[in-house]
Amino acid sequence: MELENKRFAKNDSGFICGHCGREVKPLGSSSRNHCPFCLWSIHIDENPGDRACECLGLMEPILVEPDLKKGYIITHKCTKCGAEKRCRAAQEARVQPDDINLLIKLTAGKNRF
Repeated sequence: MELENKRFAKNDSGFICGHCGREVKPLGSSSRNHCPFCLWSIHIDENPGDRACECLGLMEPILVEPDLKKGYIITHKCTKCGAEKRCRAAQEARVQPDDINLLIKLTAGKNRF
């Protein structure tokens, strides 16, 4: 079994959400990779923050799991290639925190917005 090389590159830039069109501001402490308003993302990273993926498909939030140490973990699925990626939610961010109501809906299996 081949071990994945997990590398993190801080890339905390703002963007316009490809799903809802809202302006997303930089997180300020880590790499912002999804919209705090609709939780959608773009398949842009191979490893967190590297912006090395050429797919660029929209990534739908399909599941949220609570984690005692990390808070909420969001699973996104690419609507273009089907890849799945997991990331920490930013529900406690100072700038544009993730919508807690959407996070809770996804923990209950209500994943279609």
